[in-house]
Amino acid sequence: MNSRSDYRFSNSDLRKLIIPLILEQVLAVTVGMADTIMVASAGEEAVSAVSLADSIFVLLINLFSALGTGGAVICGQQLGRRDPDSACRAANQLVLFTAVFSTVIMGLVYIFRPFILHVVFGRITEEVMANCSTYLLIVAASIPFIALYNAGAAVFRSMGDSRTAMYMSLIMNGINLVGNAILIFGLHMGVAGAAIPTLVSRIVAAVVILKILTDQTKAVHLVLPFKLRFDIPLLKKVLGIGIPNGLENSMFQLGKIMVLSIVSGFGTASIAANAASNNIAMFETLPGMAMGFAMLTVVSQCTGAGDYTQARYYIKKLLAITYVLIFAVTVVTTAALPFLVDLYHLSAEATGYTAKIIWAHGIGVCTIWPLAFTVPNALRASSDVKYTMVLSIVSMWIFRIGFSYLLGVWLGLGVFGVWLAMEIDWIFRGACFFQRYLSGKWTHAIHRS
Repeated sequence: MNSRSDYRFSNSDLRKLIIPLILEQVLAVTVGMADTIMVASAGEEAVSAVSLADSIFVLLINLFSALGTGGAVICGQQLGRRDPDSACRAANQLVLFTAVFSTVIMGLVYIFRPFILHVVFGRITEEVMANCSTYLLIVAASIPFIALYNAGAAVFRSMGDSRTAMYMSLIMNGINLVGNAILIFGLHMGVAGAAIPTLVSRIVAAVVILKILTDQTKAVHLVLPFKLRFDIPLLKKVLGIGIPNGLENSMFQLGKIMVLSIVSGFGTASIAANAASNNIAMFETLPGMAMGFAMLTVVSQCTGAGDYTQARYYIKKLLAITYVLIFAVTVVTTAALPFLVDLYHLSAEATGYTAKIIWAHGIGVCTIWPLAFTVPNALRASSDVKYTMVLSIVSMWIFRIGFSYLLGVWLGLGVFGVWLAMEIDWIFRGACFFQRYLSGKWTHAIHRS
């Protein structure tokens, strides 16, 4: 048994990994909130439109992040085995597949834009519909670029370099924020003023991060000359993690879109409250999101080396850190809630909904969320992706969607009932994922992949 001094990641290594990840998440959430606040100057219809359209893009971003996770896990496992050449080839395959796949997805979004607007979003006003159409038209062009950025960021994280992804996030979000300020407040372009900077910032981020990845001195890099040819055996390994994770994330976001369709039936105040609550609630979960990325990096290298003693040690350690950070952030967010809600210029009805939702969310995130979302990343890092996929999909359809109808519609709790259904989903997920970890079955998954 190894002594702790021989363990792969020192406390200093973990700090260097975790702090940039947290700062990156803070940047993303802060700019997301700033976007909504800026758009709010154009009225609740504009806020509702961006919220509805972004639900589609969040689904796609999560899909591409899932593919990136597949590449990151394989790269990390190969680094754990001390096989950097295979890690580099995996990075090449990830970028090539992501480029092709995301371009196809972009085309499908444009083809099915009328269906998204008139069927998926349900009953919305003509003004909200027009704003949604504009936002979708512009931001859809950014799909390949945000996909490639996510792939590049995942590769950097696989080698424990979260600082580069943080700097890129700073550049991307900085362009977005400044562009919003100019186009929304200066030129009064409304929803289009929020969409154009998003497109430009994602193009810049993708180009720069891929350029940095061509540095042949990095532990994992894009092998040059870049070959436009799929390495099927290696791509299967990447997709063996990425596809189940992608299906899981896609079903999760599709479920959220279906729930959003339920919320849209409660009226504009509920849609606006749901949008504001989503942005505020993301502050409470952002330490957990960052720790999830850290879990992938650390555990994939440990399991790649076949050292499950280290893997268990780091899972417990990172989970404990997650709870501490989430609790601290939630206390601050709850204390600042009156100020945060005022930023959105919501109606009195929407303000009341938002405050009630965030209080309930804070309780759930401090108790249940890490077990439901941080622990499964440890399972994914060890290639135990089929279990996480099946469980997450089942939980989504039965608890989040089913109970949203039960509590929100049938029992008349409205948008608050939808958020309670989400926490019921967390409870089921958390219990099952924690039991899976305790059973030790995840330690055999890498040999089956």
